[in-house]
Amino acid sequence: MAKTIQAIRGMNDCLPEVSGTWQYVESTLRDVVASYGYQEIRTPIVESTELFKRSIGEVTDIVEKEMYTFEDRNGDSLTLRPEGTASCVRAGNEHGLLYNQQQRLWYIGPMFRHERPQKGRYRQFHQFGVEAYGLLGPDIDVEVILLSARLWKAFGINNHVKLQINSLGSNEARQAYREALVDYLKARADKLDEDSIRRLESNPLRVLDSKNPQVQEAITDAPSLLDYLDDESKQHFSLLCERLSQAGIEYEINPRLVRGLDYYNRTVFEWVTDSLGAQGTVCAGGRYDGLVEQLGGKATPAVGFAMGIERLVLLLTTLSDEEPDNSAADVFVTALGDNIESYALTVAERLRDLQPQWRVMLHCGGGNLKKQLKRADKTGAKVALLLGSEEAEQQQVTVKPLRGDHEQITVELGALSDTISSMLD
Repeated sequence: MAKTIQAIRGMNDCLPEVSGTWQYVESTLRDVVASYGYQEIRTPIVESTELFKRSIGEVTDIVEKEMYTFEDRNGDSLTLRPEGTASCVRAGNEHGLLYNQQQRLWYIGPMFRHERPQKGRYRQFHQFGVEAYGLLGPDIDVEVILLSARLWKAFGINNHVKLQINSLGSNEARQAYREALVDYLKARADKLDEDSIRRLESNPLRVLDSKNPQVQEAITDAPSLLDYLDDESKQHFSLLCERLSQAGIEYEINPRLVRGLDYYNRTVFEWVTDSLGAQGTVCAGGRYDGLVEQLGGKATPAVGFAMGIERLVLLLTTLSDEEPDNSAADVFVTALGDNIESYALTVAERLRDLQPQWRVMLHCGGGNLKKQLKRADKTGAKVALLLGSEEAEQQQVTVKPLRGDHEQITVELGALSDTISSMLD
């Protein structure tokens, strides 16, 4: 017997029992971004490796340790995309969407990082992201945050997430802060873990993001990035805070909040939750005004956010008091006896024409009534249609409720849709 093949570790199947939740999440995301006038962009899963080296930074953990990179048959280095923003910028530059224009875009799709799989974090994961280009002021930062806040309301979890904000300032201000931070950390090197020591030279701001309690204690009195902001960044951040307050958005200024990617500047924000155990990030974003030029385009301001769908689905299922609806059908059509299949097909197709929102499943493969009703119950259908030779001859349908307290009834074909509607309500 051949050995069974299993999925690659960290790359999970989405089974029918949870796909309904995924569809609900995806449709809600689409509805909310559409209400703000954002348009979808779809980019390839595979990109040139150079794209991510130039955007993310060669000395980041993602590029150094986590990317799925390979050579194709032509010897070109290709990478499965680890995030979505770089691909959006590449597409915008390539197709002339960005320079002297304003674009509000969104994307959704799989990303890939080779890191240790854990609950809510996988090697193939799915991200939803929003990108706004060509707008420099804090008003677009506020809009993007308001959009994310509306998502939590739509999902009914706004009381379970909290907004944290910070400003990274300009590149020059951040460089001055970086030097002060490195001096501070080097004086406390004996309290830093291996990862933090390595980041001292490559990406010292990420030390502030360490989850190691000993490192957290060591950075308690570290210099604050807010003290190093340039005047324009201070004004930008002040207006951001003012307008968030005017919009009724509660927030916490977290001077330790940084981004793991090199291209961020000024505004950064995260929505965090403690409803999954230890505090975790559900959504993260900010401003990256230099990225378009960094990838070969003309200087273009940009701001956006991304969220992991797996973690969002996990949060929703953790907080939900209701069992998910895993039913596959609303109406199940049986066919009893010889030569009834054609009539059953006709009835099923008629219902799909009249009520396209209904899920109508037709039994195939024959079998007695008990077997077919058992199958109907297993699908979660609320109504079964019993079709035999008498019903076919009289152009009638016997409607049997499988849930609730309605009575079984035989009706003319023309009255079928209204009869089922009364049972499904």
